[in-house]
Amino acid sequence: MKMKSTLLGAAVAFALAPAAMAERGSDGHVGVIYWQAPSILSPYLSGGTKDIEASSLVIEPLGRFDENGNMVPFLAREIPTIENGGVAEDLTSITWKLKEGLVWSDGTPFTSADVKFTADYCMHPEGGCAQLSKFEGVESIETPDDLTVVINFKRPQPYPYSAFMGAQSPIIQKAQYENCMGAKAQECTDANFGPIGTGPFMVEEFKPNDVIQYVANPNYRDPAKPAFATLTLKGGGDATGAGRAVMETGEYDIAWNLQLAPDVLAKMEEGGMGKAESAFGTLVERIEMNMTDPSPDLPEGERATVAHPHPILSDIRVRKALSMAIDRELLTEIGYGQAGTPTCNLVPAPEIYASDNTDCLVQDIDGANALLDEAGWTMGSDGVRTKDGMRLSLLYQTSTNAVRQDFQALIKQWWEEIGVETELRNVNASVFFGGDPGSPDTFQKFYADVEMYANNFDGADPQPYLAQYRCGNEPKPSSQWAGENINRFCDPAYDAMIDELAATGELEARAALAKKMNDMLTKDTYTIVPLVNRGRVTGVSNTLGGFKHSTWDSLLWNAADWYRTE
Repeated sequence: MKMKSTLLGAAVAFALAPAAMAERGSDGHVGVIYWQAPSILSPYLSGGTKDIEASSLVIEPLGRFDENGNMVPFLAREIPTIENGGVAEDLTSITWKLKEGLVWSDGTPFTSADVKFTADYCMHPEGGCAQLSKFEGVESIETPDDLTVVINFKRPQPYPYSAFMGAQSPIIQKAQYENCMGAKAQECTDANFGPIGTGPFMVEEFKPNDVIQYVANPNYRDPAKPAFATLTLKGGGDATGAGRAVMETGEYDIAWNLQLAPDVLAKMEEGGMGKAESAFGTLVERIEMNMTDPSPDLPEGERATVAHPHPILSDIRVRKALSMAIDRELLTEIGYGQAGTPTCNLVPAPEIYASDNTDCLVQDIDGANALLDEAGWTMGSDGVRTKDGMRLSLLYQTSTNAVRQDFQALIKQWWEEIGVETELRNVNASVFFGGDPGSPDTFQKFYADVEMYANNFDGADPQPYLAQYRCGNEPKPSSQWAGENINRFCDPAYDAMIDELAATGELEARAALAKKMNDMLTKDTYTIVPLVNRGRVTGVSNTLGGFKHSTWDSLLWNAADWYRTE
């Protein structure tokens, strides 16, 4: 089984490069601005990138993915492999050895019991964990001693690095969360807003949907880090204001996700205070088709649930026509320029996993009209199609952002050309990506017909990402509207491929299967309509040293190594 070594031994690094810093807190303050404000500090209760990354400054995984996608140890001594004995030869278990002497920010010991508890917390059937796919295939977790964690899998697991790797799967403290299991998870406000962690910073004050004040963790494992005594993460506003705050006024040091037109970014850089850095990974701007009925006429608790299929979008011909009407080349040119490429794939990278699916790249208005004719939708005198007395009318929602509103306007225009009446809605990003189970406006609740957003996956293997679309993994009332299968797609054949991917070790065979799954979600069913493979654009101060731009993990993954250059 030599092929296992090729997969498991690839891209593993064992040490982080040291940063040039003097002593903890010596460089004063650092400012980060996310124009989507965090609403909770738990990746297990929110799939929103803003929440995952804000929490990554405090709670950490066993290992992370660096700027090149390599696996690097954080709380673990090393990345387990077959070669070092950490991964079983039969691929049915992985053993993590924790670093000695680790403590939580409250000074108590960090042990294997915390790791096991984290898995139990996320895998609780009533918890609605937003990262449940990270624990796909886990059968049990053993803790033979305080520094050893053994994860046993239900079947051989060729890629055993899903759980506890990357910002989406950090360790939470058992003592803080042990009364927050299952349905009680959302009720633990103190823990969810102020987690105790092992990371370089601690939460001093958290104002949801506004600002977070952090201070250096006095018990951080490296006495010389972090170089900054305090960190402010400001949320809200818009991408334009965030970019200016770094590159023109110098108020902040990092501006996240500058989803702005290329000419706007170039103008900002003329301010001389910072620069826009781009890095490509797996961030895909896309439209999700709601496979369930979001009608407000349905009783609350039944809207957007699998009990009620969508009255229009359940027909694949309608979904395909909507995709065919879109000009992805024009969207990319207007919205991203060189910081984007048109794509038909949900998984655009790494290259070995990227399908050669290019059918969607040519706009076909005539073909889309013909397809809707075939589906029985008749064009009315007002330019809107009808069928059996129903108008072809859709509510199209996304977060508030200049580029996304430009996309909405163009797509609405193209859809009108094929007889689709389109109502546009944009929601404050902090709310849209928040995860508040009481809000009707979250992307998880999906009280619209179609919605547009982007996200990506940790690391360089898409298995957990593709596993999100398993039947039953959809947000629903019983899970407090948490879940990863946002569009409520369900196909037993796809579920079988999830299981097959988990049991496939040879890299080329894994890649072929992942491409097949990608194509099933996109060109075979059109439940997901990819638009643009986006480079992650970040504004970085000219005086900030040590920042390493990773698209494979949290943008803030190496905040402990940042320092002031002047």
